[in-house]
Amino acid sequence: MKLDSASLGISGISQTEIELELKDSNDFNLAPAITPSVQPVVADSPQKQQSALVVFGTTFVTIFLAEIGDKTQLSTLLMSAESHSPWVVFIGSAAALITTSLLGVLLGSWIANRLSPKTVEKSAGMMLLVISLMLFWDVFTSH
Repeated sequence: MKLDSASLGISGISQTEIELELKDSNDFNLAPAITPSVQPVVADSPQKQQSALVVFGTTFVTIFLAEIGDKTQLSTLLMSAESHSPWVVFIGSAAALITTSLLGVLLGSWIANRLSPKTVEKSAGMMLLVISLMLFWDVFTSH
């Protein structure tokens, strides 16, 4: 699908007429500095696929690094050692992680459809701030 790249008019005046008026009134052409060039846009461009790949890669690396050494991985390690069935533990833990990720994606989509990105951003920031304060409070009161 290709969008039309024709010049857009302002109040019924074409872009060419505006450029001519600018040139005549100032004795030099300011139009290239003022009017942006219009580029045709292709809806199914490779950039869309690349951005999906970037989102996938960013998500994978972020979750992978966040999960290394956390209690989920340690629990999986201990269950695998105790059960002597590493593949069954792997399938169970993978299914659990997929399910929790699905819940996160569905909840995130639901929130994104109902709240503005700015509100979500501020709410996430406030939640992280509260969690940080609670952790600091716990550290300072435990000694």
